[in-house]
Amino acid sequence: MNETPRANRIHIAIFGRTNTGKSSFLNALTGQKTALVSEQRGTTTDPVYKAMELHPLGPCVLIDTAGFDDETLLGAQRIEATKRVMDKTDIAVLLFSEEDFSKEREWLALLQKVSIPVVALINKMDASDHEGLKKKIKEELGLDAISVSALEGTNIELAKEKIVAASKMEKEPSICGHMVKAEDLVLLVMPQDIQAPKGRLILPQVQTIRDLLDNRCIVVSATADNLEQALASLREPPKLIITDSQIFPIVKNIKPEQSRLTSFSVLFSRYKGDIELFIEGAKALGSLKEGDRVVIAEACTHNPQDGDIGRIKIPAMLRKKYGELDIEIVSGTDFPENFENIKLIVHCGGCMFNRRYVMSRIEKAQKAGVPITNYGIAIAYMNDMMDSITH
Repeated sequence: MNETPRANRIHIAIFGRTNTGKSSFLNALTGQKTALVSEQRGTTTDPVYKAMELHPLGPCVLIDTAGFDDETLLGAQRIEATKRVMDKTDIAVLLFSEEDFSKEREWLALLQKVSIPVVALINKMDASDHEGLKKKIKEELGLDAISVSALEGTNIELAKEKIVAASKMEKEPSICGHMVKAEDLVLLVMPQDIQAPKGRLILPQVQTIRDLLDNRCIVVSATADNLEQALASLREPPKLIITDSQIFPIVKNIKPEQSRLTSFSVLFSRYKGDIELFIEGAKALGSLKEGDRVVIAEACTHNPQDGDIGRIKIPAMLRKKYGELDIEIVSGTDFPENFENIKLIVHCGGCMFNRRYVMSRIEKAQKAGVPITNYGIAIAYMNDMMDSITH
């Protein structure tokens, strides 16, 4: 199961050899029979995802993986699928169950290479010399392991505490905190086009509103067609205006001179990714020529409609400005494996992905030497507005 990482949920993946009790631990942690448990080795084939609230951690996604020593006919493919889970992992739970942990050492190195916090557990308390194994893990790997019994439920709460502690190692970033202060008046310009879900706001708008309220700002909302009336009704100009990137030029021409301007997508380029790299990547737009290959990457998988930003509007803008380009659209968890001849990747805001997953994509593009930017930055660049937006 190749599941899209869920936005704003901490992703906790469980790694270990076959038959170390990964699925049993997942079931013990959730208090539900989420994963299939069997004495048969290699029961878990594809990653199993379970979204839930884990007190006091909050919303998270637990991921059960195939054993990284799987020697079955499809073992190599299962191990590769387990490796791909690391792209989405915020916290790793690494299960030990025997004195030989050469495989665990190898996977720990992979996790530490991408700075994923690791919680070490020794499962099956009745089947191992736990104290000796704890000492060896500490001496050789530098990890403070704890003993659990997934089947008996022993020390599951302690394991949960270790996971919660690991989650606090990385502070949750703020979407707008770097550009607002308490009591600032912020105006959101939110066009409700056909792409918006019926009766609801799109996710970046909701998350931005919540973040502004958390920063104790005063939030006012308007649609593009009543922006002038909204501004006229205010006693003073807003400190910041946040709009949809597609209407940058319209809002720029209407807004008060002293109001700073940005977009949801530009904000998310920092919140979910690396804005400086996205700004640098946008410069590749200036060197595009006819026939160049450009990849547009969307987090969402949906049926495109007229006016779709990623599939219709941005390709049209690119072709109008740079000629007949070879534009490829990928969505969901699809992403180029072969970066050959790609001149630029234009990524969406990534509101449906966790930050770890967006950063893994940026790192892959960097490693391949391919510039990457995001929708909002690209639109600002193509409209010659990079000096006009706040980021």
